[in-house]
Amino acid sequence: MAEKMIDKAAETDTTLPLLSVQGLCKFFPIVSKGFWRKQVGWVRACDEVSFDLLPGETLGLVGESGCGKTTAVRTILRALRPTDGKVLFRSNGSAVDLAALSGSELKPLRTQMQMIFQDPFSSLNPRMTIENIVGEPLEIHRIARGRERQDRVVEMLRKVGLKGEHLKRYPHEFSGGQRQRIGIARALIMDPSLVVADEAVSALDVSVQAQVINLLADLQQDLKLTYIFVAHDLSVVRHISDRVAVMYAGRIVEMADSESIFENPKHPYTKALMSAVPLPDPDNKMEFKLTGEVADPANLPPGCAFNPRCPLAFDRCRAERPELQNLEGGTCVACHQYE
Repeated sequence: MAEKMIDKAAETDTTLPLLSVQGLCKFFPIVSKGFWRKQVGWVRACDEVSFDLLPGETLGLVGESGCGKTTAVRTILRALRPTDGKVLFRSNGSAVDLAALSGSELKPLRTQMQMIFQDPFSSLNPRMTIENIVGEPLEIHRIARGRERQDRVVEMLRKVGLKGEHLKRYPHEFSGGQRQRIGIARALIMDPSLVVADEAVSALDVSVQAQVINLLADLQQDLKLTYIFVAHDLSVVRHISDRVAVMYAGRIVEMADSESIFENPKHPYTKALMSAVPLPDPDNKMEFKLTGEVADPANLPPGCAFNPRCPLAFDRCRAERPELQNLEGGTCVACHQYE
């Protein structure tokens, strides 16, 4: 608890990270069946994830399904309690370790960290009107009630492209794109500094995806937001992200600025992801074609978790797990090929 409050000079320095994740781990226990239900192992869903996020920056988080992206961001926001590591969040000039806070200590910080969920239908309460869905956080945190709350909700709805006349409607009366705009309005009504978008456009049509992505970019400029953008669609990630982190089996294997990671990927797994992006060229062939299944986080192979599928693996890859190391140009990669 002694390390909760540090960095007192951080309040006005935009070169200091808004969020600093250090060795973040989230393991889920594996319990045997039967009466005694003994613990027999761990699912290493998020394993020593580390990165810094500057104010106003967008970090794209990509990887195959099951690689730990959603677990990582939910643990960062303390929807899940971390097993180990630190999550330093800069608030009012001080860096607060979210991992060490209790529920009551976290509540004042919830207004500064919000999440946009993947499914724009199941994330909205079908029994509540749009006014109550978007305005509920204002009442929970005792910020606004009555007429003031309604005015704030109307203003936020207009910012996301909806109208004040929509206040008394219910979620089922809107299209998928409109429902996602409602979810965005609910996340932004508290004026947060950090917003996590977890597959925020994957459930939408392609044309609607473009509208929502452009809306998020405009809101970032207007409201000075910082994003963590989780997605499968690499073209969307490239469009919106300043930097991209690639996850595999719970760990970040490569991180670089968006242009570098798409034009010159370093890690074999990143190369395979980029090679799998469809191009309008019938003669295009995949440079790296993956075989096999994603590594089981409950039973990871020795050494590098990617080595059973890697075409460049050698003996050291099967014996020693690579650490994330810095290369030229700000690229970080966890691969023995670059040592």
